[in-house]
Amino acid sequence: MENFVSDLLYKEESFRLIGLCMKIHSKLGKGFKEVVYKDALEFEMKTNSIPYEREKSFSIFYGGITLPHRFDADFLVYESIILEIKAAYQIHFDHLIQTLNYLKSSRVKLGILINFGGDKLVYKRVVCSN
Repeated sequence: MENFVSDLLYKEESFRLIGLCMKIHSKLGKGFKEVVYKDALEFEMKTNSIPYEREKSFSIFYGGITLPHRFDADFLVYESIILEIKAAYQIHFDHLIQTLNYLKSSRVKLGILINFGGDKLVYKRVVCSN
């Protein structure tokens, strides 16, 4: 188990982000819309000097062309982690697939799916080898 933890992709950055999300959840609790948690997270990232882009837009390539529609990840953090925020009763399989598709399209290797909608903060790391 020790090797697994030490080999986590972007371990320090992930722990820092998840810690901020836990702080937000402990102060706000559940019940707000996603945008409220995103606003609080943006405040915390600014306060803690974490580099990020909110609503980062990515193109989707198919058959040698760029498709006309794009997707917007909630946050691109440290230029290497897609952070997706939910405020649902629970994380659904569709949320995981959405995050995985974002990773494949963006060529980012790590996504963290955060759900503020439950009694406790729930998060899932999603890794894509692209």
